[in-house]
Amino acid sequence: MNTPLRKVGMAMLVMIVLLLANDTYIQVVKADAYRTDSRNQRVLYDEYSRQRGQIVTPDGTVLAGVQASNDKFKFTRTYTDGPMYAPVTGFYSINYGAGGLERTEDDVLNGSDPRLFVRRLSDMITGRDPRGGNVKLTIDPKVQKAAYDLMTQRGYTGAVVAMEPKTGRILAMVSTPSYDPNKLAVHTQDQTTAYTQYSKDPKNPMLNRAISETYPPGSTFKLVTGSAALADGIGPDTPVSNAPNVKLPGTNTTLENYGGETCPGTTFKEALAHSCNVPFATFAGQLGADKMKATAANFGIGQNNLAVPMKVATSTVGALDSQGALYQSGIGQRDVRITPLQDCILSATVANGGMAMKPQLVQSILAPDLSTIEDTEPEQLTGTPALTSANAAIMTDMMIASESFTAGGGKNPALKIASKTGTAEHGTDSKNTPPHAWYTAFAPSDNPQIAVSVIVESGGNRGLAATGGSVAAEIGRAAIAAHLGGG
Repeated sequence: MNTPLRKVGMAMLVMIVLLLANDTYIQVVKADAYRTDSRNQRVLYDEYSRQRGQIVTPDGTVLAGVQASNDKFKFTRTYTDGPMYAPVTGFYSINYGAGGLERTEDDVLNGSDPRLFVRRLSDMITGRDPRGGNVKLTIDPKVQKAAYDLMTQRGYTGAVVAMEPKTGRILAMVSTPSYDPNKLAVHTQDQTTAYTQYSKDPKNPMLNRAISETYPPGSTFKLVTGSAALADGIGPDTPVSNAPNVKLPGTNTTLENYGGETCPGTTFKEALAHSCNVPFATFAGQLGADKMKATAANFGIGQNNLAVPMKVATSTVGALDSQGALYQSGIGQRDVRITPLQDCILSATVANGGMAMKPQLVQSILAPDLSTIEDTEPEQLTGTPALTSANAAIMTDMMIASESFTAGGGKNPALKIASKTGTAEHGTDSKNTPPHAWYTAFAPSDNPQIAVSVIVESGGNRGLAATGGSVAAEIGRAAIAAHLGGG
């Protein structure tokens, strides 16, 4: 072979190798990127040609279903009580993709999950129309409705989370104000109008405040400080200062009890029942950063990989790098920030004898024919108890006393609630900014079936006079009553 032919042959060989390399790059390396690109209309046509799976509750309520469409996209996503369940289901849109469970469970719902392989193979052989799998949730519709109705009726901005203490199953996840995912599922220009409205709304209705926002927890964090104190040998009858204020070490700043009042009690138990700040600030300073951080971690605070399966924002106690910081953090202020879900975990952990359970929103993965493919088993959140069972019993008794002094509507002695309220300062001018109102609780106190957390941002309708009892407690009690049949 002469030289010119060899050069031509080499050039052709190089081009073939480059062609194969480029094809491999496109088909293997970039395949997922091209497949999920929102501009790829072929993927959209393929997805909408299959009947998407349902999102259902344990009682069979279909929260997300489909109906036939008479356009080029064969099916339209539909949502039952869309705004009520939007923080749970998320949305599914031609133009804007998916959010919430629609996104995290997309492989199941669109039928591409490996666990549905046998079903896909059967569909191919039999010629049956392919369909996605279904997702069964842990949500109790009665609890979800009770919490959502009260939050919306009062025009509150905030969140409610409820869960089973023993399993971690989430019974309710409410975030208000909310949005209607049905408006994002339509195949017309109306979905663009709706998305623009939602995304530009200063109230941020598409934010899932239950898991994606963190707040100063205020006095609900005293469950953490109190648990650390119990672990350090401080008993419920230990005497504490009833002084109205205390000077922060190393500063000229004074930390006060609520309203600058003298604490009505003189023991640890009474201090929690009346939510006195001075004793718990002092406890945190005495315990030190390491013990406070360790106890908080055993409640799950600080985990940066928590998902339900939607990603949960990381809760934190802050740096705790000075005595002044410890005093303020001991009452849930300073740099302490937690999600409403984490606040619910605090009371659920006490209710479960001191062990935090991993929160779960998905109970089962179901085949298209609704047969069970996989169940989600309960799982410990941290592996190390936040309290011993004996100390959890003491904390329960202290929370029962706290509930007896907590104001607000919805009280029912038959429910046997153990609770802790919180009134959290925030903002650049915290003394003149309406506080966040918190309520975290579980019931029945002698056989816990439900734990709940409520946050109402910036005082709800009570402004600077807001407290956890006067604003948030009624909503938490309504959620508990709905689950236990007491209201």
